[in-house]
Amino acid sequence: SSPSVSNQTPLSPTDIMGDVVQMHFTTPDYVIFALLLVASTCIGLFYALSGGRQRTTQEFLLADRSMSCLPVSLSLLATFQSAVAILGAPSEIYTYGTQYWFLGVSYFLGLLIPAHVFIPVFYRLRLTSAYEYLELRFNKTVRIMGTVTFIFQMVIYMGVVLYAPALALNAVTGFDLWGAVLAMGLVCTLYTTLGGLKAVIWTDVFQTIVMFAGQLAVIIVGAHQAGGMGEVWRKAMNGSRIASLDLNPDPTERHTFWTLGVGGVFLMLALYGVNQAQVQRYLSSRTEREAVMSCYVVFPCQQVVLCLGCLMGLVMFARYGEESPLDKGYVKTNDQMVLYFVMDVFRDLPGLPGLFVACLFSGALSTISSAFNSLATVTMEDLIKPYCPAMTEAKATLLSKGLALAYGLVCLTMAYVASLMGSVLQAAFSIFGMVGGPLLGLFCLGMFFPWANSTGAIVGLVAGLAMAFWIGIGNFVSRMAVPTPLLPIINATTMPLRGNMTTAVMTTLITSITAKPKPTGVQALYNLSYLWYSAHNSTTVVIVGLIVSLLTGPMKEKDLTPGTVYPVLGNLLFFLPERYREKLCCVTPLSHKVPSCRLAHTVQETAL
Repeated sequence: SSPSVSNQTPLSPTDIMGDVVQMHFTTPDYVIFALLLVASTCIGLFYALSGGRQRTTQEFLLADRSMSCLPVSLSLLATFQSAVAILGAPSEIYTYGTQYWFLGVSYFLGLLIPAHVFIPVFYRLRLTSAYEYLELRFNKTVRIMGTVTFIFQMVIYMGVVLYAPALALNAVTGFDLWGAVLAMGLVCTLYTTLGGLKAVIWTDVFQTIVMFAGQLAVIIVGAHQAGGMGEVWRKAMNGSRIASLDLNPDPTERHTFWTLGVGGVFLMLALYGVNQAQVQRYLSSRTEREAVMSCYVVFPCQQVVLCLGCLMGLVMFARYGEESPLDKGYVKTNDQMVLYFVMDVFRDLPGLPGLFVACLFSGALSTISSAFNSLATVTMEDLIKPYCPAMTEAKATLLSKGLALAYGLVCLTMAYVASLMGSVLQAAFSIFGMVGGPLLGLFCLGMFFPWANSTGAIVGLVAGLAMAFWIGIGNFVSRMAVPTPLLPIINATTMPLRGNMTTAVMTTLITSITAKPKPTGVQALYNLSYLWYSAHNSTTVVIVGLIVSLLTGPMKEKDLTPGTVYPVLGNLLFFLPERYREKLCCVTPLSHKVPSCRLAHTVQETAL
């Protein structure tokens, strides 16, 4: 297809690199960006000085379990919609077409299962940390292993999600790199430390609105300059960017209906089912029904977000056609293309570039603040409280705030480390992506298979992580070993950023694909589509965990903590006589056992 002709001539490399016409923020842009940071800080200060003033751990870590459905659902969405998503989705659509849109199919089961399986179990157990569940179901060792695994993935991710958008902004606009990193990191640390989870959720709501506004502004102005949405669609069709349904079952194909629609379900479960950042929001809801409803409300919001990303990518294609800014050397990496496009489209509209950058950094702030709060929660509840039973509520709350502050400083340190990583940055993304699947498998093992024991859980988790690192590192090494002259070097990977964050599904800052022979044997395993990683690694944990449990003596129903098993097998095997189902240990009714479980958990907390 021919390159699109817009009302404006795209900027040339000399425009960007020269001293005369270099793209820079105007005063209105700085004002809008500063207003975002000020507003976020004010929300934190408001909740620090109102209500219970964050004087208890319940208020600081769980918003006093008083949140309603709408803010919780928007916060769930904001945590998922990271800066990587805002930069990555449009460049994915621009480069490869709309096949990525089929990821929306996975949202249905990816949210329906957490709403009706994970939320009832977690909410009725009255947990604070998702990893408390692992101790109730297995033992303290499994809980600590789960907690340490989660902390490991989040600490690596925090610096990267802070540094990546700041680097893209610096490369395209000359905006001071460390000024942006410090402003974001310090503001985020401030409102998370002062206002607790309630401030995090309400800033997420504000930041979600900013994200929608920024993306809509780009789509409307860009489509207008390209000649309207009809013209955008025509150019996308002529350029073969409107993808049809690809039913190729090959798991090494990066994006097909099966990888996106089925593999994506496991990715969504890792994010919305067992990730601490999301579980914490469910637990902050005032009732179980509100928590379930938040899952239902976030479903259409996610579809809107996905459509906005797709539309922005199509508008980019309508403007540049096959001659991308990356190919022409206007930018150096895929993740800079969206910002270049925004600055190009908005160069005669002061203030709008600032709005989009506020949108971009809203995604980063919402993701990072969720990370701070969830890390403070698991550290406090899983690693400190069990060993300091005499700690007063006031000291525990102060320590929780100190932990949030400490993780904020760690985030800034990790951003500096990320800046030194160079090509190793791909490895950092990969390590993060390899952890979500095994954690999902660990929770599924405990929740759906009553005979699984603690030995099986430990061995299963270790096996899942080993498998994940083997495939992930093998993928990384095999790609590095192949000379790819056409492959742009980017600070991303073909694997997703699993976990909260966000996020993360949208790590489609993907390298261009070059022609190569079909891989076989172990090489085929290394080329597994990144969307199957979560399914593959979680299945490894479950299979190994069940085999080890059966070999070491399966658990009996009488030994289970009531309410920790969801009777999925009992429901699926309804046609068997009850005596056989009892032998399979799969008749524990969740609802009937909950009162005794709450009592048991309350007694446990009192003992601590």
